[in-house]
Amino acid sequence: MTFTQKVRDVQHKKNSLLCIGLDVDLEKIPEHLKSAANPVLEFNRQIIEATCDLACAYKPNLAFYEAMGESGLIILRETLKLIPKSVITIGDGKRGDIGNTAERYAKSLFDDFGFDSVTVNLYMGFDSVEPFLKNPEKGVFLLALTSNSGSKDFQRLKVAGKPLYEKVIRTAKKWNTNQNIGFVVGATHPRELKAIRKIVPEMPLLIPGIGKQGGDLKSAVRDGCDKDGKLAIINASRSIIYASSGKDFADAARREAKKLVEEMRTY
Repeated sequence: MTFTQKVRDVQHKKNSLLCIGLDVDLEKIPEHLKSAANPVLEFNRQIIEATCDLACAYKPNLAFYEAMGESGLIILRETLKLIPKSVITIGDGKRGDIGNTAERYAKSLFDDFGFDSVTVNLYMGFDSVEPFLKNPEKGVFLLALTSNSGSKDFQRLKVAGKPLYEKVIRTAKKWNTNQNIGFVVGATHPRELKAIRKIVPEMPLLIPGIGKQGGDLKSAVRDGCDKDGKLAIINASRSIIYASSGKDFADAARREAKKLVEEMRTY
């Protein structure tokens, strides 16, 4: 099964487009957990158990775990074990390099950690992406039009009269021989999101920017989905995992996740 088909199947079974970002900062987790043997892992465990029936994907941002050193990598491995196989995992590291280095990144994230998919910065071109594309069952989300304000600095520059992000998408679309490429497109760009979906009608889109970044959820669903109402993976992180700083944090995360899922379904 290709990665794209896996996304379709998971979203159909879950009836959900929601991806939950596990961007966990030790300073932000509830105080009562900080006396636990492993506070971050316990936080992740409770968040996952409270929301795994609602999410089609979880997206740990690698920086939050790498910043904790060796213990953070152990926490990341243990967190991945807690995520049901019926939910897609996205290793958000935005890796990007060439040759043997890219191959090592792919081996680490896919073979060692066991992620279903990863985010990749394709600025260095095809040979920096190719090692990630070899296994059709493993997905690669290429940065196209990101949700941050600085995306305008380069991604919108004109190339032969078209914005660079469009050139990126049209070029990378040709690399999708294994049906395992998707694109990162921010919900903070609703007009462009609609146009991008027309360019890639049958490729997954990872859509961050909902919640704290102010992205438009209605547009993310209606313009990000394919014709069957799938292939839009809509990410929310802080608005869910930090919905409460008290002992009810897991219940609060579930309420926020459920609210988002139900709102997506209405659209």
